Amino acid sequence: MNNKRLTRSAENAWLAGVCAGIADYLGFDRDAMRIVWLLLTLFTAGFPGFLLYVALWLLMPVEGAK
Repeated sequence: MNNKRLTRSAENAWLAGVCAGIADYLGFDRDAMRIVWLLLTLFTAGFPGFLLYVALWLLMPVEGAK
C-alpha cells in the first residue's frame, strides 16, 4: 500500500512549497516542476496556474504536519 501524501515542502520552498511538494510526490525534479508550472501559467490560457497555486497553498498540509 502506498502511504505517500501530497504535502507542501517545508525545506525546499521558494514561495510556499507547492511545486516542490508536487514534484516530490510525483518523483520529478523540483526545479523542472517549477519551470513547467511557470511556463504553463504564463503561456497557456486554459491553465489557471496562479489561482490553482493559491488554492493548493491553502489546502495542502505542510510536510511533517499531522
